[in-house]
Amino acid sequence: MKKIGLLPALVQHRCPQCRQTVLYKNSAFNLLNYAAMHEKCTHCGLKFEVEPGFFYGAMYFSYAFSIATIVISFFCVYFLLANPPLWVYLTVICSILVLTMPMSFRYSRTLMLHFFGGVAYNEKL
Repeated sequence: MKKIGLLPALVQHRCPQCRQTVLYKNSAFNLLNYAAMHEKCTHCGLKFEVEPGFFYGAMYFSYAFSIATIVISFFCVYFLLANPPLWVYLTVICSILVLTMPMSFRYSRTLMLHFFGGVAYNEKL
């Protein structure tokens, strides 16, 4: 069995306990079902939703991702388009936020599960 580090496990949305199973059923590009998660890990049997409402805490990660996206988009528009009118800022930033929303959602849940799920990595699994 191949040992997977923490960063690759986070990037690939892997189980926090065994780091073998992918958390999500579908691709992030499947816009109708991008949020569908497996209930349990098929490799180690870990239940992903630790308690009811556990993933509400992921909103804080999502908020941080959104703020970072807004700030980066603002500076890119400002410097690349030489301070355009306000409607350009709003259009570009809102478009980027909508396009990155599925990935922000998924990474927020993954980070919440890995760092606040109370599950340690077990390399023997």
